[in-house]
Amino acid sequence: MEIVLATLVIGVLIGFFILIPRFHRSSHQKSSNVAHVNRNAASKASQKYSKTEVSLHNKRTDCWIIIKDKVYDVTSYVEEHPGGDAILVHAGDDSTEGFFGPQHASRVFDMIEDFYIGDLDQ
Repeated sequence: MEIVLATLVIGVLIGFFILIPRFHRSSHQKSSNVAHVNRNAASKASQKYSKTEVSLHNKRTDCWIIIKDKVYDVTSYVEEHPGGDAILVHAGDDSTEGFFGPQHASRVFDMIEDFYIGDLDQ
C-alpha cells in the first residue's frame, strides 16, 4: 500500500510540474510583468504561516502545500493537474519529499515559485 501511495504521489508531481504549464503567456506579457512579480515576491516573503494554518487548506478548492519550509497555494492548478486528485494527497501538508524526487525536470523548481505565498513559521 505504501508503494502504491508513493508511486501515486510521484506520478502526480510529475504531471503537476512537467506536463501542463500553469499559464500560457507570451514573452511580451512575461517581460512586462517581471517588475510586478518581483514586487509580489518581496511582499509575500514576509508572510508567515503556521503548520496549523496551512493544514486548513486541504481541499480541491483551497489547496496549499509546503516545500522546504515555503508555502505554496496551488489551488489554481488542482483542476489542471494531469495526475488528477493525487495532488490532494499532501494538500495542507509537507510535499517536500515527493517534490524533490528523481522524476522532476529542473524547470519545476522555477515553475513552483509562481505559487509561492510565504514561509512556514517555525
